[in-house]
Amino acid sequence: PFISGWARRFGVRPLLAAAIAIGVLSLLAFRVTEPLWAWFPLRFMFGAALAVLFVISEYWINAAAPEARRGLVLGVYASALSIGFALGPLLLTLAGTEGWRPFLTGSALFALAALPVLLSRDSAPVITDKPSAGIASFLWAAPAGTLAAFVFGAAETGAMALLPIYGTAIGLDRVGAVTLISAFVLGNVLFQIPIGLVADRVERRWVLIFCASVGALGMFVIAVLPLGLTSLMLMLFGWGGIVAGLYTVGLAHLGSRFRGADLAQANAAFVVMYSMGLIIGPPLAGFGMDVWPPRGFATTLALLFAAYLAVI
Repeated sequence: PFISGWARRFGVRPLLAAAIAIGVLSLLAFRVTEPLWAWFPLRFMFGAALAVLFVISEYWINAAAPEARRGLVLGVYASALSIGFALGPLLLTLAGTEGWRPFLTGSALFALAALPVLLSRDSAPVITDKPSAGIASFLWAAPAGTLAAFVFGAAETGAMALLPIYGTAIGLDRVGAVTLISAFVLGNVLFQIPIGLVADRVERRWVLIFCASVGALGMFVIAVLPLGLTSLMLMLFGWGGIVAGLYTVGLAHLGSRFRGADLAQANAAFVVMYSMGLIIGPPLAGFGMDVWPPRGFATTLALLFAAYLAVI
């Protein structure tokens, strides 16, 4: 809720640079901090720095994107974001979990991200006005966009957390169960640019409805039909790619609706809803799996998409 005000007061580039610096320092501090309790305030600082990066970078991209190509631009951004999510665990397996190497590797990535910010000079947008309303108002001002972030956040983390458990529950070996996540993530990466191009040519609300409909139908099919590994992977590949369009098109929807400080505030509301989805998704899907093992996992996510469809 504070980020748009900070961007207006300190500027977009200095705020991004400060967030990157805090990310580097807090990440390195984990390595030299012994008491476990001290990791919690460090983790809070690290999470706050990430929140600033999310909100301000998405605001910058949305503000700079031409309206006729906004879907394409945000599709490229969402693909890069998905690649980052996919490479993070792989990077950890290469860097290991002991000594300075993993912390230095993460810090080096932050430093690399600082380069385009420092080189951007006068291209950063400037926020001179105040938002027309508080952040709570923006949660409801464009529900198709902000709720899209919530639903995708919940579906994404629910799938990432429970797909391996679901896979073993239906008889897949451990390798096959983990491969389900790879199919889901690969769809996330490959579908965002095509979905963005479609969103530049079709009313974005209808694209959101299509993505949510595929989300509900795909999970319903997985819940009721016995699928082999190949069929399930193909289903998750397509499902993961299309439902990720909720994030891409939701952002584009906000960019079309708001400008200036209002756009920054709307982006903050978008990230708040996405973060709430990240928290709620795994326990919600896990509860469904407990109620109707193992089909309740997919059924719960199907009902979540159906609820979103009912709202928009």
